[in-house]
Amino acid sequence: MLPALNKTALPQGAELEGPVEAHFGLPERVLQFGTGAFLRGFAGFFVEQANRTGAINGRVVMVGSTGSGRVQRLNEQDGLYTLCVRGREDGRIVDQTQLIAAVSRALASSDQWDEVLACARNPALSLVISNTTEGGITLDEDDRIDLDPPRSFPGKLTAVLHERARAFDYDPAQGLIILPCELVEDNGDKLRGIVQSLAERWDLGADFLRWLDEANAFCNTLVDRIVPGTPEDEEAEALFDRLGYRDDLLTVAEPYRLWAIEGDADLAARLPLAGADPGIVVTDDLRPYRERKVRILNGGHTSTVPAALLCGMQTVCEAVEDPRVGPFIRRVVLEEIVPSLDLDPAMARSFAHAVLDRFANPFIRHELLGITFQQTMKMRVRAVPSLLGYAEKTNEAPPCLTFGFACFLLYQHPEVGPPADARPADDAAAGWRDRWAGVDRTEAASVCRFVVSVCADEALWGARLDVLPGFVEAVAGHLVRAVRDGVPAALDALLHTSNSKTQNPNSKSSIQHPL
Repeated sequence: MLPALNKTALPQGAELEGPVEAHFGLPERVLQFGTGAFLRGFAGFFVEQANRTGAINGRVVMVGSTGSGRVQRLNEQDGLYTLCVRGREDGRIVDQTQLIAAVSRALASSDQWDEVLACARNPALSLVISNTTEGGITLDEDDRIDLDPPRSFPGKLTAVLHERARAFDYDPAQGLIILPCELVEDNGDKLRGIVQSLAERWDLGADFLRWLDEANAFCNTLVDRIVPGTPEDEEAEALFDRLGYRDDLLTVAEPYRLWAIEGDADLAARLPLAGADPGIVVTDDLRPYRERKVRILNGGHTSTVPAALLCGMQTVCEAVEDPRVGPFIRRVVLEEIVPSLDLDPAMARSFAHAVLDRFANPFIRHELLGITFQQTMKMRVRAVPSLLGYAEKTNEAPPCLTFGFACFLLYQHPEVGPPADARPADDAAAGWRDRWAGVDRTEAASVCRFVVSVCADEALWGARLDVLPGFVEAVAGHLVRAVRDGVPAALDALLHTSNSKTQNPNSKSSIQHPL
């Protein structure tokens, strides 16, 4: 039997980058709401790096909403857990293990709320981190400060801040930096607004409202790292054998990481994590980081997944490594999405290459089908802006994005792809069934009328796609060929045509558009 991980049985091994034992006695400087895999592989990693560089010299108190198994396991392991960083970086395989010693203890707010409030009275505390899902940053109008604990995360945070303000007599030097990691745009501003609203509803007083506003920094953030969490049984057992101990909280994460935090130079000087790792960026404008993530990473997925599925692929890694689908994905990302952006070209291209490395991660089984959840809205938000941007800059329809759009339309047909009960939810699914109901897929004219109607639907896309130069004709041509010859053959024709145009820019397309 392998030993269980804890402080009394610290593992030794050449592959393992172990903790600095002196860090076990560091003060608790971070209060973290959330104990899940993402924060373990993300915030825990960054705090560990900050301890190793001497930037923070402090540890984390994790707060779970209930007395869950994670809270218990964290305490049984003395806050220790193993982070396995696995994937591709700069084209090479990364497979590293690191022991994270950044966590001091875990508390269950459901039955240890007094201990959570005691953390608020700790003068060493400087940061609050959260990841309570997107729904966590919402106003619960029935929440109350006298509950034990308040029901919502903003309610708990308001109570913690109120406890701290009173404990230090509203000293502005005892304000905190709050870093929400929820995937909500302007997450810091929204959280601040809810906390202020609760403070007013709960009549916590003018002194507290003033301290809340003047002493605390609620930062907008953008987080980006794929953290699959604890692997399945067989893979976990193999990692335990490799490590020489069992770790019920073993966490797998990809090499790429970005924590973009909106703030000025004063915030950067106050933030103890700043400079601890290249993945932490303090910036006065999150927009470029958000746009490149939505358009390149998310848009790269959305624009190519239907074609990959219709070519028989199952995972993102399988698709990007496929000799047919892989070049299509790379062209979409590098030759069409990147040029469509109004961002620094070097910044966009560097991120795009990192994204392609992430797509090719052999350690993560990222199912293509799962990416089709709410696919129509994703197409509108993540892919259509690249169609518009490319057309605006070149006065042409982007050939590969156009093919991806045609495959998206074909995938919406109720007889294409998996049955309705096996597909991820899409609020537009019924509308697509109605649109396809009167279309004869074998008749080019019928398909063309369908494409014209879809592309002219400004309410669906937020723009008139039928006005983009050559877009309707190209989509219709790809769709007719995909129905007639199959998507793999249609993709071969697209790539052959693109290669021919690259070699001879004056050559005519071999695809005959039926409009």
